[in-house]
Amino acid sequence: MDALEQLGKTFFDWEAMAAVLPDLLTVGLPNTLLLALASGIIGTVVGMILAVMGISRNRVLRWIARVYTDIFRGLPAVVIILLIGLGLGPILREITGSTSPYPLGILALSLIASAYIGEIFRSGIQSVEKGQLEASRALGFSYNASMQLVVIPQGVRRVLPALVNQFISLIKESSLIYFIGLVASERELFRVGNDAASNTGNLSPLIAAGVLYLCLTIPLTHLVNFIDTRLRVGRQQKPEPDELAAPIGEGAKA
Repeated sequence: MDALEQLGKTFFDWEAMAAVLPDLLTVGLPNTLLLALASGIIGTVVGMILAVMGISRNRVLRWIARVYTDIFRGLPAVVIILLIGLGLGPILREITGSTSPYPLGILALSLIASAYIGEIFRSGIQSVEKGQLEASRALGFSYNASMQLVVIPQGVRRVLPALVNQFISLIKESSLIYFIGLVASERELFRVGNDAASNTGNLSPLIAAGVLYLCLTIPLTHLVNFIDTRLRVGRQQKPEPDELAAPIGEGAKA
């Protein structure tokens, strides 16, 4: 019984959770969303460029995209964050005078995301049937116009679930930014919960932070499943009144 009470106090101290909740909602949650959204947008733009380079007819462009992707997908995320945050930090301070590592955190997450998103886009584009490109060329479109107007939009549509999954990963990976040090107003969910846990000697603030992460990721997971199902089976069409009336008329004649 004592062990259960100790576990309850360690993980489910409601007073400790209530004390950290305002900081989680006003500081941690906005910063987590900002890190994920900013790096997701930048990563998507760079990822599309990498995807186009990866399927380019130019061997040099393909080689550059391949090397970039292999490096940023092969290294652990925390290694990239530390290299950029600690390595470029002094340079950023000299140029801008800012001591905040926040922009470097966004840069690190963006580089990581772009490598994965680039591969997602490339696989989606290459999954489009060659007949689509040939048909558009037969209609008089140039190769570039065919790719921009026909092939790439279809490829992007096919990989929407994978893109949402990548955004979920970015939300979770934003917790690694604390390695490069953040001021109090820039802390994300994990750092807020971890600081409170360190100050109180109780893990309940981390549980509260974890619940907020779940509030972000679980709806997105169900959104992925919905998008995937919709793309695979399509929207179910409701039968028109004439279609319903036809079988009735045929039955009456019989």
